[in-house]
Amino acid sequence: MGVDEPGTPDAEVGETRVVDVQPGEVRVVDVQLGESRVADARRGASSVADARLGWDAVSRAGAGAGAGAGVGGGAGAGVAPGSGRKPSAHASGAGSAVRGDSAYGSAPAGSVREASAYAAGGVARDRKSSARRGAVDPVKALMHRHRELCERAVDPLEIAAGLEAHGVTDRTATRFRHRDVFSLAEEMYARVPRAGDTAPRSEAPDSPRVRADWALLTLLPGALCAATVTGLRLTEGRPRLAVAVVGVFAISLGVRAAVRRGPLRAARAWHPTTSTRVWTCGLLAYALLGDGLLAAGIEGGPHGPPTGGSDSPWPVALASVLALTLAVVPAAWCAHLFAVRARRRLATSRGLEEFASSVRPLLLGVFGLFLCALGGLLAGSGAWLGEPPAYAAAGALGALLLLARLLTVHGYTHAPAVILAAAGTAEALALVSVFAGRLPGCPLLARPVGTVAAAWGPGSVPALVCGGAALVLLVHATRTLTRASAHAAHGDTP
Repeated sequence: MGVDEPGTPDAEVGETRVVDVQPGEVRVVDVQLGESRVADARRGASSVADARLGWDAVSRAGAGAGAGAGVGGGAGAGVAPGSGRKPSAHASGAGSAVRGDSAYGSAPAGSVREASAYAAGGVARDRKSSARRGAVDPVKALMHRHRELCERAVDPLEIAAGLEAHGVTDRTATRFRHRDVFSLAEEMYARVPRAGDTAPRSEAPDSPRVRADWALLTLLPGALCAATVTGLRLTEGRPRLAVAVVGVFAISLGVRAAVRRGPLRAARAWHPTTSTRVWTCGLLAYALLGDGLLAAGIEGGPHGPPTGGSDSPWPVALASVLALTLAVVPAAWCAHLFAVRARRRLATSRGLEEFASSVRPLLLGVFGLFLCALGGLLAGSGAWLGEPPAYAAAGALGALLLLARLLTVHGYTHAPAVILAAAGTAEALALVSVFAGRLPGCPLLARPVGTVAAAWGPGSVPALVCGGAALVLLVHATRTLTRASAHAAHGDTP
């Protein structure tokens, strides 16, 4: 069996594979026996190609196939390199001489003689080196530890993501004589016996596709909110209250339907908790009523419930809520773009650090794209309703909700739950402090919020709270969403 250098096409599939090549060694995996052995290129070989020929001779001599001046094989033995590139490796004809067609060129005539000499004493040396290394195969032990991961993996990338999720880094992979986690995963994938599958898949993993159902569902929250706002503008009294109640209920169902399909959908095990949903609704309610209530409280009001019209005791920010519901569309498309591009880069990366450095600017770019789209929606909604657009407050809330959803979709639910709860609590305390300052002897409680509102307006309170929370989540996302494990397929997302 002759083994060529990685990088040449048209590999044949056989019983052994070269899954990793490091300076000075050639790693060969026997798929049927589940063994991994190393041929040292420095043992009497002038080049890596000669070392490969020598390793071939040792393997056949140890298997009883015979060793001599020529090494032959009945059927062509192919290799699949761990680098993800398709090598060309085959031996033709029984009893034929070894061929060394590789990226280094044809093997010299002395290579066959060196292979024969290597075969003569190679078995003894290999047994001695095996004894020195010990009977334990570290890669086999790692495979046993992650047996379920290896058995259910559909490609080496899934094993790499699983190892990275369990704390295996590129530095850890060097202890298994591999240059990175991706190379180690390819050997583990190659050593798992599979019926009818003898080579790891080299193509990119399946990426989520655009589907008409979720694309249309993302339009539903904005359409329902626009209809509700129109109804509030055209009605008065009790009909207006009925329109408001029905509209809120319909918008909630629309948002629920939009996030249950497509790129905004979280896997069943990662669904947000009830407390997370409650705090999200609280933040949206503050965006609708909070600024007006805060301003009225500072001035000594309010003197009645909000009506949603021009005669309301305190203003209602309909433009902000309308823009946020319309922003479900760009949020879904940005999440889709991030997922597709990240999985493509996962397929082409050869190390965890390389993947993280390539995904980090992608995440920041998608985040900036969403903010631009949200700013345009705020401007359009404010112009339509005749309200000043709350760029800072509504923009910060939109950024916070997008990052929380992205983290939840990719399996990180704890940080979004904590940050959303902290932001909701801070806004509630701001309102409570204003009204608590009216109590005898407690005017100091309202002074911090009153000072901020007097300097920058009532909208500065949610802008500072949600902006700080979004910044924390953004820093957290640049550390978690740039991991390979964050982009492994989780099975139940359409």
